Amino acid sequence: MITAGFAAIAAFSLHSCKPKGAQTAVTGDAASKVYVAPGKFDEFYNIVSGGFNGQMSVYGIPSGRLFRIIPVFSQFPENGWGYSEETKPMLNTSHGFAPWDDLHHIALSTTKGEHDGRWAFGNANNTPRIARVSLSTFRTEEIIEIPNSAGNHSSPFITENSEYVVAGTRFSVPMDNQNGDVPISSYKQNFKGTVSFIKLDTSGHMNLAFQLRLPGINFDLARAGKGKSAGWFFFSCYNSEQANTLLEVNASAKDKDFIMAVNWKKAEEYARAGKGVTENVRYAHNVYDEKTHSATSTIKNTVLVLDPKDCPDMVYFIPCPKSPHGCDVSPDGESIVGSGKLAAVIPVFSYDKIQQAIASKAFDGNYDGIPVIKYEAALRGEVQKPGLGPLHTEFDAKGNAYTSFFVSSEIVKWSLKDLKVLDRVPTYYSIGHLSVPGGPTAKPHGKYVIAYNKITKDRYLPTGPELTQSAQLYSIEGDKMKLLLDFPTTGEPHYAEAIPAELIMKKSRKIYKIEENQHPFVAKGEGQAKVERKGNQVHVYMTSIRSHFTPDNIEGVRMGDEVYFHVTNLEQDWDVPHGFAVKGANNAEILIMPGETQTLKWTPDRVGIFPIYCTDFCSALHQEMQGYVRVSPAGSNVPLTFSTGKTAPAAPEAGGTAGVKTKN
Repeated sequence: MITAGFAAIAAFSLHSCKPKGAQTAVTGDAASKVYVAPGKFDEFYNIVSGGFNGQMSVYGIPSGRLFRIIPVFSQFPENGWGYSEETKPMLNTSHGFAPWDDLHHIALSTTKGEHDGRWAFGNANNTPRIARVSLSTFRTEEIIEIPNSAGNHSSPFITENSEYVVAGTRFSVPMDNQNGDVPISSYKQNFKGTVSFIKLDTSGHMNLAFQLRLPGINFDLARAGKGKSAGWFFFSCYNSEQANTLLEVNASAKDKDFIMAVNWKKAEEYARAGKGVTENVRYAHNVYDEKTHSATSTIKNTVLVLDPKDCPDMVYFIPCPKSPHGCDVSPDGESIVGSGKLAAVIPVFSYDKIQQAIASKAFDGNYDGIPVIKYEAALRGEVQKPGLGPLHTEFDAKGNAYTSFFVSSEIVKWSLKDLKVLDRVPTYYSIGHLSVPGGPTAKPHGKYVIAYNKITKDRYLPTGPELTQSAQLYSIEGDKMKLLLDFPTTGEPHYAEAIPAELIMKKSRKIYKIEENQHPFVAKGEGQAKVERKGNQVHVYMTSIRSHFTPDNIEGVRMGDEVYFHVTNLEQDWDVPHGFAVKGANNAEILIMPGETQTLKWTPDRVGIFPIYCTDFCSALHQEMQGYVRVSPAGSNVPLTFSTGKTAPAAPEAGGTAGVKTKN
């Protein structure tokens, strides 16, 4: 039976497609504020999650221009990610090759709580994984799978100095080292949640340090403390009812769920002191090496698990209005904002009061052995009547907070000082997350707030049953928020972080030095190009340069062969990639950056002549950048030959014995 609260929200939703003020929301000078003149640069990079496309996308702010799509957990035919032999291992998991995932959240690396422009992290929600993307190459460099996890939604969140990336389970499940063949109705007995702490070294390399074994509830979002609260982590939790069916009703039976407070410094001490238990698990750790231009995948088999029952003073619960989504920490680390999706208030908790409550043991019993701090003991105050369906809060540098409201389709600005609502603007429509540049950091950059919306009816030209996803840019420089721009996005933009362009653009890699290329099949010049047979494998050491391949004519390939085109781009100029494709390949092209080597594997399925060509326009003679591969029947004695720029002597009919091996 649907509760009265649910009915009210549903009724409001039916009338919230066009918020009040839609006709006058855009100010007259909006165009000038988002216009970036030809040859000029945007002020911010906006790194946006792709949701169900498993990718990240990069936009300029304030222009809203799309600069790049970064493949992370999904194959990407535009550049061969997940198709080339070098990148396939990046999509390996304990379940095998997993060419898709659901990327919800972005986290940018920080130093002293401030953006430092080194890395972006993303989560795989479906097959639990965390990825690290270099912000100098805009390429995924590392992916680590998370054992003992399901629905890796509550991630990735980072500590103040990027010591750890932290990930929590959305779905509680039986642990990997247990017999999972249990009745679903035994949820309360057999299902557990985890929070994983992934250690980063100075190069960004990730290592699964330890996990916390937690009650079988759902974790939604989290933020690390900063400043005075830097040694703590705060998570929103729902389904404290531990329901396993029809959660929209059964996981909302109680008035309150929890914010979970974790003393991660103490957890780290317990791990070092040997308080954890090493469990047998299975997970993949995939690393891309920029020197060899290749990825390796390693299966690992153990994880250290800490149980709060054996580690006192490590984990606490704080009651929060039911079904919280966002859990956000103010720039000074003092205020922790919870967002109960079904609440009519926004609770703001005090870090100082939480510490006082712990010291005085102001507890209201425990939940599965974990102390529950009294709501009033931790509460700093409540934002009254802010809107319907609060989700996520970020902050500016002026002491203000901005919260997204899904049901009432709006952004609400309120004061951290007195918790009073200051302003509200409509969004179009059903906003999910929002982003203030630097909003989750100790030093927000402010200036804009960006809404990421779930519905765009009547905002864009129709494109069939599904319309584009969207973002909207608002100015927050004055007392009142002002809508400046709508721009479409790829995938479903769940969350994003915006960072000043100056922190990234000067570090951007332009080429890979050919002399530093350590790929095992590199050809560092045309004189090193060759074709070799190893049994039924044919390895083509190929070079590309404007505007030809070496070699560009290959004969002697036979049915049953596996052909590996190892293509090295000899260019040493910025923004001169070369593509490579072969007719009939059942994977994708590869796109090779200057100085890089990438490999396309091709298994011919018929006898004949197969064109090869460059797929990326590189010069006036791009169309001429092509060649041919001859495939003969299995058992043929056509010799293996290759050439570029030289015409071989006339050969006998197909199946003959003559052939000339030539090259430049």
